[in-house]
Amino acid sequence: MLKFISLGSSSSGNCYYLGTNNAQILIDAGVSVRTLKTSLKEKGIMLTDIDAVFITHDHADHIKAVGHLANDFSLPIYATEEVLLGINKNYCVTSKLTPESMHFIHKSQTIEIADMRITAFSVPHDSSDCVGFRVETDSEIFLLITDIGHATEIIQEEVSQAHFIVLESNHDVDMLMMGPYPAHLKGRIRSGRGHISNTDSARLIAEYASPSLKRVWLCHLSEENNHPELARKTHETVLREYGLIAGVDFKLEVLRRKQPSEMYYLEA
Repeated sequence: MLKFISLGSSSSGNCYYLGTNNAQILIDAGVSVRTLKTSLKEKGIMLTDIDAVFITHDHADHIKAVGHLANDFSLPIYATEEVLLGINKNYCVTSKLTPESMHFIHKSQTIEIADMRITAFSVPHDSSDCVGFRVETDSEIFLLITDIGHATEIIQEEVSQAHFIVLESNHDVDMLMMGPYPAHLKGRIRSGRGHISNTDSARLIAEYASPSLKRVWLCHLSEENNHPELARKTHETVLREYGLIAGVDFKLEVLRRKQPSEMYYLEA
């Protein structure tokens, strides 16, 4: 059985916990160490129990605490070379990574930690580099896909195999285009290397998910250009166009931006 907790899912900070009886990891470290310690302790987990931290990319909301996790808790940090080098160049990382804590990974390379297999795959985003992660046990396939400008063939293939998916649903296009953001920022978000909209996120699931899909969690919702209920309703509407019903064909939830989720116990 795979255990999952969202510890933060927004431009303010992103971090996710995954565990089995034998392995425990974090994906991203964009919330404070104090918040992490408190949130995990409430679930009976200590930071010292974590085996490794995997990083998707080097933007501040995904890495703010990574240096402290490496240096204060001796946690190994896994990311692509470009991301690891970008972390130490980022102003928000006040405790820099040492060579001992940095573990370079390559896309399509699988890292085994006890009974958990973690594989990075490329996703399009305007950071030094960016990956999604597939986490497998003997019976479950879990995907985390956040900060993507568009759905590539690689992403489509990963979605077609997954039982559980955490997927970005960043903005509503109308809210974004009619909102207060300057034109250059709107263009950056809507570019193929920015963030995916509610509608495009829903179409990705509707067109490529397999009948084995059990749950989808929508993540990284914009506070200015989205709303949890709007993201949910947009997905439900698009899914119905494809003959799929959220809550019947699979469960659909929206992760809270700044509060931890419950602990989910996942079985395929």
